[in-house]
Amino acid sequence: MMKVLVTDKIAESAISLLRKEVSVDYAELSRDELLDKIGEYHGLIVRSRTRVDADVINRAVNLRVIGRAGIGVDNIDVDAATKKGIYVVNAPRSSTYSVAELTMGLMIALARGITKADVSMKAGLWEKKRLVGVELYEKTLGIVGFGRIGREVAKRAKSFGMRVIAYDPYAPNDLFSELGVERKELDNLLAEADFVTIHAILTPETRGLINREKIEIMRDGAYLINCARGGIVDEGALYDALKSGKLAGAALDVYEVEPPTNSPLLGLDNIILTPHIGASTKEAQERAGVTVARDVLRVLKGETPEFLVNKEVVG
Repeated sequence: MMKVLVTDKIAESAISLLRKEVSVDYAELSRDELLDKIGEYHGLIVRSRTRVDADVINRAVNLRVIGRAGIGVDNIDVDAATKKGIYVVNAPRSSTYSVAELTMGLMIALARGITKADVSMKAGLWEKKRLVGVELYEKTLGIVGFGRIGREVAKRAKSFGMRVIAYDPYAPNDLFSELGVERKELDNLLAEADFVTIHAILTPETRGLINREKIEIMRDGAYLINCARGGIVDEGALYDALKSGKLAGAALDVYEVEPPTNSPLLGLDNIILTPHIGASTKEAQERAGVTVARDVLRVLKGETPEFLVNKEVVG
């Protein structure tokens, strides 16, 4: 019987689906443990915690498929997998709504100072006069990355009466026009937006995309939200912009180093920080686990997976 190793927690329904057809081991392994055991398995399923680098892949003498229960595959060496003929599959639609909703929640919390109000109330204070926020109505939202999540954010922002502009060099024009979103170059978007939200994937091209130079282009008093990937925003430059008042506020769900234990951002009161919970809803985890389990089984049965990341591996 084929063997599948699951090293990060996924939905029980996904485990049950797998166990109908293959042998499944679930264990949150250290890197050394993974290197030691991976040779036994035909399939591997991970979330964001487990790093599947070239060393792991080279030890995986029986591995046929790596499943990422989520969207981003930056913790998997896809090139190394492709060279060894190993399929990489993911669940690109699993957390779309969850991340879009978190983005809107963070935007509202920034605009209205909700987290500050909560902290002050619990401290026994009544700071009604100090806690004056801004409306989202008629503000301009700039979306960097206009994929599935970016488009869902656009729909929700439109319902708040926001003007929505977006930057994505790869998205076709009809995606913008269908939603009534203005297409902009990055610098123009940053200069016009009251709120900027990041929804790009992390690649060599996007790493450090929002750097000190780009933040300087942003409007004074603007807000920045990143629920995409740490590394896209230069956190040192962001800290300086928040400290100086160049930016009124920011919200991060992702970080250059996770957890951001020693980050100076932790000491600021004009930033909202959440522990990479964008996909942490029951619904998103159910979708992610089941989607990946189905595709892992498809590969192990010699069938074509629905969500193949490295299409070059076919043929």
